[in-house]
Amino acid sequence: MARPSVPFGRLNTATKIAVGVGICALVSVAYFVVFFGDVSSAIASATRQEENLKGELNQAKESQRVYTRDLAELAERQQKQRDLNKILPETADYPSFLSAVQGVANVSGVELLGWAPMDSIKQQFFAKVPMRLSVTGKFHQIAKFFWGIGQLDRIINMENITLADPKVVGDEVRLRVACLATAFHTLAASQNTGTGAKPAAAGAKK
Repeated sequence: MARPSVPFGRLNTATKIAVGVGICALVSVAYFVVFFGDVSSAIASATRQEENLKGELNQAKESQRVYTRDLAELAERQQKQRDLNKILPETADYPSFLSAVQGVANVSGVELLGWAPMDSIKQQFFAKVPMRLSVTGKFHQIAKFFWGIGQLDRIINMENITLADPKVVGDEVRLRVACLATAFHTLAASQNTGTGAKPAAAGAKK
């Protein structure tokens, strides 16, 4: 037979307190379980997101490092190519060739009397760019001229040198020099035959 229920109002104070504490404890536990579960899930999600972001950041830093390295290597290769083009251009470039010779002539004090560009001569990996020159000057000026040609960035060989018409001017001997100045240029992979670009017309000072 069921026991008769006792109204809450008739319970003594100690019992009421115990019942109230029990109810609060149950509510607290339920709230803690629900709230803690949500917070724990949110923390776990935030931790995963943080790890993903760190991974993406590290990947971005590595990509930036590789890009910076490749950019530096590209700049270095381009600079090396520019330096190489000064020594061994990709074309005959007769105007630049003549300009370089004229510049050395001006510095050394010799007079460039005439020049006659010739067809380039292809070799296996490069082409010769010959030009006949005629200059006049004092002996030490001519020596300085040949030395200056050797100091140019572009490779230029001086060949078939002949000295003529020596004239005494004061304490110096003035000479007329004829020679063959030969520069060079690289060949493209497709260039296998032919004599290269047509040179500029010969010239002479009057």
